[in-house]
Amino acid sequence: MLKVAIIGAGAISTAHIEGYLTFRERCEIVAISDVYPDKARSRAEQFGLHAKVVADYRELLSEDIDLVSICTPPYTHADIAVDFLCAGSHVLIEKPMAASLEECDRINAAARQSGRIVSVIAQNRFRNPMMKLKAVLDSGLAGRIVHAQVDSHWWRGHCYYDLWWRGTWEKEGGGPTLNHAVHHIDALLWMRGRPSQVQAFMSNVAHDNAEIEDLSLAMLRYPDGSLGQVTSSVVHHGEEQQLVFQGLNARISAPWKLTASVSRPNGFPEKDGELEDQIQSLYASLPELAHEGHTAQIDDVLTAMETGASVLIDGDSGRDTLELIMAIYKSASTGETVSLPLQPDDPFYTREGVLRNAVYFYEKKGHIENFADSTITMGSSLEERKA
Repeated sequence: MLKVAIIGAGAISTAHIEGYLTFRERCEIVAISDVYPDKARSRAEQFGLHAKVVADYRELLSEDIDLVSICTPPYTHADIAVDFLCAGSHVLIEKPMAASLEECDRINAAARQSGRIVSVIAQNRFRNPMMKLKAVLDSGLAGRIVHAQVDSHWWRGHCYYDLWWRGTWEKEGGGPTLNHAVHHIDALLWMRGRPSQVQAFMSNVAHDNAEIEDLSLAMLRYPDGSLGQVTSSVVHHGEEQQLVFQGLNARISAPWKLTASVSRPNGFPEKDGELEDQIQSLYASLPELAHEGHTAQIDDVLTAMETGASVLIDGDSGRDTLELIMAIYKSASTGETVSLPLQPDDPFYTREGVLRNAVYFYEKKGHIENFADSTITMGSSLEERKA
């Protein structure tokens, strides 16, 4: 029986706890830590857990903990992860992996030295529409990809950034580009690979109680000359989210939509029904996942611990995602076209460099310790939209 600790008892911790409880025969939550111990105690009572509650996670470093879920604010991730890796625990880190590339590198170095697993939450990969889209892309039926589009559209009210750690570069590390679009940017890199250049803009158009952006637009150029675009937002009503890939032969996306065209003699499009049927048949034949979201990723990590298999999303994947995000922030802050990869001497490699060079839109005003309503939304399921 694998022993699990939850570090951070905020709203997102419920997704982790529910995931672990799905596999009661394989693991047990033995500890919960939060700087507000009453919150940790309340979470344990909510789920009927017989777990040790501590205010300081370091009290657990000497315990026999097999796996730790890190659900704290981004600026704390690196120290907690490194401490537990060095103590011999595997770690599952809530997105984003850390607040800087330097911190990601520290985590990955500790993982290599300890031989422990690092996995970074990117639960959208573990959804049926995303897994199936990846398989269709890999089939090559859509043809060479010439354009990729990511719409990471969310909506958050003005008071969202009143929470004490949100809305600052120091503690949250950034706005929706880092904390919301991270899921879709991870999926884009998984499916399309790293772009070679980034040009971006960002602004704060609706939250004057936050230093960070609430909207960003990024243009991507890939080594083969193809292009991409990423919109990251917490000002979009309806929270419609999608990934769209335009291939030479067909357009495919999550939520699933398929259109294939061939050229008429005059160059105008004509429906390619035969190819659409072929792609649709492949999509329909792909198996459904046994679990989705956080639960599926927890299953992936537990399986890796039990069998020695690799996790789908490791520390290198988590770092790659943060690297693209930092390139977006650098371009949007400086006006430069940024080339990837970013080097260790880049101003946006360290947290201190980001704090010095990022654009500060407004002064952080609200400082609420906790919200009474702990209900959160996890974004689109990416299921096919019904007409």
